[in-house]
Amino acid sequence: MTSEELNIEFLAAVDSVNAHTEAFPADFLLRLYAYYKVATNSQDQPTSRNPLIGAFKTNALFQIRDLEPDQAKEHYIEVVKLYFLYRK
Repeated sequence: MTSEELNIEFLAAVDSVNAHTEAFPADFLLRLYAYYKVATNSQDQPTSRNPLIGAFKTNALFQIRDLEPDQAKEHYIEVVKLYFLYRK
């Protein structure tokens, strides 16, 4: 898959998550959060009004600290596909 194809598929996965109207499980959201942050090279620090949520976000990022952006995009796409596949 080319980098352009990966980006298109990644953005489509992001769009499908954003268009989904039902609540996602918290652990799923944390994985998506971490993959998205790495995939987009976001340098913003994890924030939340709730310190516990901020800690969970930081932990999720720590767990994937060695992934490259393209790897994070691939993981994001995969977990989104699996989530929607098993929801049917």
